[in-house]
Amino acid sequence: MNGRDLVRSWWSVGRAGAARGLRTVRAAWRGRGADATGPGPRGPVRARVPGTVREVEPGPGGGVIRFARSELRILVAVNGAVFWGWDGAGPEPSYALAGACPEPDPRAVLEPDTDGGWRVVAERVTVAVSRHGALEVLTPGGVTLRRDLPPRWWEAGDGPARWMQRSEVPADARFFGPGGRAEGPRLRDGAYRLGNGVAGRAAVRAGGAAPVAMPVQLVVADAGTHLLFVDNPWDGTVTLREGAEGAGSGHDRAGTSELRMEGGPVRGWVVVGTPARVLLTWASLTGAPALPPAWAFGHHHVREGAGGEDEVRRIVAGHQERGLPLDAVHLGDGHLDGGRAFTVDLDRFPKLPVLADELRREGIRLVSVVPPAVFPDLTGARERYAGQAAQGFAGVWHTLGSSAPVGREAHHVDALCLARSAYEGLRDEVPSDERPLVLSRSGWAGLQRYGGVWSGEGAAGWSGLRASLAPVLELGLCGVPFSGPDVVGGGRDGSSELYVRRMQLAAYLPLLRTVAAGPAGVGPWEYGAVVLGHARVALGERRRLLPYFVTLAHLARRTGAPMVRPLWWPTPEERALRDCEDAFLLGDALLVAPVLEPGAVRREVRLPRGRWYDTATGRAYEGPAKVLVDAPLERIPVFARAGAVVPVRGEDGGTELEVWAPAPGRSGGGLVVPDDGDGGDGPEAERYSVTRSGPRVVVRRETENGGEEPSRPVRVRGLGGSGGQM
Repeated sequence: MNGRDLVRSWWSVGRAGAARGLRTVRAAWRGRGADATGPGPRGPVRARVPGTVREVEPGPGGGVIRFARSELRILVAVNGAVFWGWDGAGPEPSYALAGACPEPDPRAVLEPDTDGGWRVVAERVTVAVSRHGALEVLTPGGVTLRRDLPPRWWEAGDGPARWMQRSEVPADARFFGPGGRAEGPRLRDGAYRLGNGVAGRAAVRAGGAAPVAMPVQLVVADAGTHLLFVDNPWDGTVTLREGAEGAGSGHDRAGTSELRMEGGPVRGWVVVGTPARVLLTWASLTGAPALPPAWAFGHHHVREGAGGEDEVRRIVAGHQERGLPLDAVHLGDGHLDGGRAFTVDLDRFPKLPVLADELRREGIRLVSVVPPAVFPDLTGARERYAGQAAQGFAGVWHTLGSSAPVGREAHHVDALCLARSAYEGLRDEVPSDERPLVLSRSGWAGLQRYGGVWSGEGAAGWSGLRASLAPVLELGLCGVPFSGPDVVGGGRDGSSELYVRRMQLAAYLPLLRTVAAGPAGVGPWEYGAVVLGHARVALGERRRLLPYFVTLAHLARRTGAPMVRPLWWPTPEERALRDCEDAFLLGDALLVAPVLEPGAVRREVRLPRGRWYDTATGRAYEGPAKVLVDAPLERIPVFARAGAVVPVRGEDGGTELEVWAPAPGRSGGGLVVPDDGDGGDGPEAERYSVTRSGPRVVVRRETENGGEEPSRPVRVRGLGGSGGQM
């Protein structure tokens, strides 16, 4: 029994109880000790390469190419994704795939190529395989996006075969991913471990394990964008080196990627297209992101201390008295009985369901921590999560993945399986008109099917603030749109200015969690009146943008597009934007430029092409350009795209349309998805068009019957803005 078989056994033995599951684990360990303890002494090691082509077996969407010492399976699916697998590896079974492998594209045919090689030509991609096993991915126009050299295996008689594969990408290409790391979102030259690890308060060692590390690479070049996913949950390392363009033809140095794995199948997927199409296809493979409940886009506050029910009420009252929005209280392990998962200290929380109902009536949910624990029976764990919902919890947050010793193969999908248990257990018990919330600290490809990621406190100081944005961007590009760092302050960061800047950044990220860190451990008012005032403004703006966040979440579920996007997302051909890592797009309407340096009251912002409005002043700027704008302590620069329609929360709590005027003679538009809260796909998107003729801006709702007057209040902004740039 290997690690994959063991995880499957967890799902199958659950109805017989945890005792039987534990016996299964013990039996597996007796039979597969090496898988539990790691690699043992290796015997004589020899390297193996595929050799030359011997025969070919065409099949639907591609076929099998047999070499002297291995075979390669190629499959182009109907969604345009390309699967490749060596040594008989197929696309299933897979932890990452949401269901069965997509059907093959019947139009894609394996045919002879030059010099004894073979190729498969599809609508969006061409795959060429040389007679020695090099695999080349090309655009329909024949431009190379990626070239994977033949893999090498190092085999031993008493252990799994390690393997490596070198790849080349265009000289101008930039690497993004894998997973959520403090380095990035663009990954420079260096080695990056693909194993999930624990990141404490200190900065993660460069290239070391990250809490969420996925073998997913997004590569952006002039020729096009492609995503590579190596479907192998074993530990490994990828070493990246960006290319360099020479002075003339033939002098370019290709970018390189070298992947080394400790075992497991040699297989993966490649997806080619625009960033939006790539993420849509990726979501069709690994599953649509779970839709968080609407309240999850509000303000979450974490209480880590040992206080009881009265202290929770005191925290809630403190926020309400000071006009600070609060939507969820997260209870840390202080509410557990002896720190044990799925328990409650009844001395401090004697009437937890009553407290939960009381807070729910005030629009506040309770979320429970689940610390690391051994769950030999994940079906039984699902029942335990259902018990959490029965106690009144609307969601859970995992501090780490399960600590069950599932072996080297399954270690990195352990947290994925735990998130599945949590989602399914809560979903069965929460009220029918609500959706559960599952937050994980670690995970693997496909995690988005069950929830999101809280990326922790990260490193201290201003460098930690800068690094906290990278995991959110990276996770979005790996298909996990709902994530965010914790906002801490007081003694941990030692600067009220830093706390304010952390809060301002978090206000524009999908997940906003504050952590009580001061002496009293209750809220931002502990840090003084100035901090309180700025925190109130940031949280107020977050509350105003809730309809926009909900809309972006619905769109992420339907399209796979991240909520937080790098500046190059709509125009990856703009090279200058590929290197910009200190600003981001929130959807397609807003550009956010956080302040990441101490004492800064102005900052430089790179704007993509088009007209952009400073939302604080209304001034218009024409991009592409670099602009120098004010960034006083009370706010960070935020820009709105001309022609954008942004749904916002009005003073009466209803949704209004904030429309930013198009440039003269231009048009615009946007989508609004109202939330129905039922956990389904949600209502249809409302489409709005915006046109400008002189000083007049016309907003229409587009329906099957043509344009109609909007049923929501409309406020037009930007008509008085004047252009400017640095």
